[in-house]
Amino acid sequence: MLEPKVWQVTAGSVVLGLTLAAVVVAAAGPWESGQRRAEREWAVAQSRTGGEARDASAPREPAPAPSAAGVLSALRTTGRDAAEANGTDSGGTDSGGADSSGTGSTGKTPALPPGLAKTLGPLLDDDALGPDRTASVVDAVTGERLYGKGDAKAMTPASTIKIATVVAALSALGPDHRIATTVRATPDGRRLTLVGGGDATLDRKGLGRLADDTARALRDRGVTEVELRYDTSLYSGPRQHPIGPNDNIAPVDSLMSGQGRLDRSTSGPAPRSGNPSGDAARVFATLLRERGVRTDGAPERSRAPKETELLARTYSAPLSALAERALTNSDNDIAESLARQTALAAGEPASFAGAGRAVRAQLAKLQLPVAGTVFDDGSGLSRKDRVSAALLTGLLARAASPDRPELRPVLTGLPIARFSGTLRTRYADQPPAGGLVRAKTGTLTGVNALAGTVVDAEGRLLAFAFLASDTPAPDPAQAALDRLSTALLPATAGRP
Repeated sequence: MLEPKVWQVTAGSVVLGLTLAAVVVAAAGPWESGQRRAEREWAVAQSRTGGEARDASAPREPAPAPSAAGVLSALRTTGRDAAEANGTDSGGTDSGGADSSGTGSTGKTPALPPGLAKTLGPLLDDDALGPDRTASVVDAVTGERLYGKGDAKAMTPASTIKIATVVAALSALGPDHRIATTVRATPDGRRLTLVGGGDATLDRKGLGRLADDTARALRDRGVTEVELRYDTSLYSGPRQHPIGPNDNIAPVDSLMSGQGRLDRSTSGPAPRSGNPSGDAARVFATLLRERGVRTDGAPERSRAPKETELLARTYSAPLSALAERALTNSDNDIAESLARQTALAAGEPASFAGAGRAVRAQLAKLQLPVAGTVFDDGSGLSRKDRVSAALLTGLLARAASPDRPELRPVLTGLPIARFSGTLRTRYADQPPAGGLVRAKTGTLTGVNALAGTVVDAEGRLLAFAFLASDTPAPDPAQAALDRLSTALLPATAGRP
């Protein structure tokens, strides 16, 4: 049984966390899908639009999905000088243009939280973090660099790369963009093609809605038996992730149902189908039969003929919701889907290579430090990925910018210490962090990372990133990262 003082500390941190959250939400106004309604309306009012071209005759179509125009100005670098004056190590080299922290500056010398440099230094030197570790801490609102150690060095990020993937997708497409899955029919309605659009969240319920509309349209034409095909030509290149068959990700197809999971799970590792698109087509055929439309044999993979017309369509949730789900649950399938949506928006092939080029280019447009970065995938499962701690804190600062409301789901999607997602069971030895630390985790064998936000003793929103490689064991490394992020909190955070 826990000692009374421990219970008091834990309860105090929870109460403080929930109280802080309530105050922030109350001040911010009403929220929808993780964004303030006012911010969403501001973004919609801008000139650039996201989403696909719309056909006026298309069935069951939501309104177009505008997103915000790029309004972020060039950023300055005086925060780096101030941080170095406080004795922190810049580490690495500049990207040659923008500040290597990837954040801006107000021109004021930032006041370091009391003892920050002295506190983080020894914690970062923990042997549990292995021989190679980097760190970056910035004021997320002003962009001032408060602490850095090797922060420009490109490291293997593991799943923290999902922050970059999500930022690229949201900035390229807008938070209201939806991914369509369609059914196309030949003029006589006798041959149908189920066309994948890249929705990694499509499930049996979504296919059921599509089957409802398809069956209704066929009844209007007097058609009761069809030949069914499925089209996955939107994506190109290898379907299998370079790590090979793995419970953490399905083959990357533009058509899938339930992420190809072979059990009843909705997140986390699970046995996966080797042919998720074929499985989805077979589920759709079954749903059509349940609605009185017979299919002629098993569905076959085939491109939709040019003479087909749109018969029915279903949409994913808005990109804002997909982004939050990808970050909270560290969902690899959604992350790879969002990377390919970014590639399509940029006119790149929807492949691992095309998505990597598109994500990097999109971040460069945001004036972030991309020198040395490698986006070998969108999920972070690849050990060839490389990002810097400065890039991660720069991404989080962009997401906090009032000029970038379309990026707000990056912050609202971060797991909450001891409450949600991949941080639900973390920070057991750091009760002050409960409800107060929000961060994306990253874990591969020998690689551990953490990047997120906290509010410090001065009421500032801080963005932090800690990357470590060649770590001896995952649990001690994660505990060390937890201690680093907890050290950024006010000293009284855990007291009742």
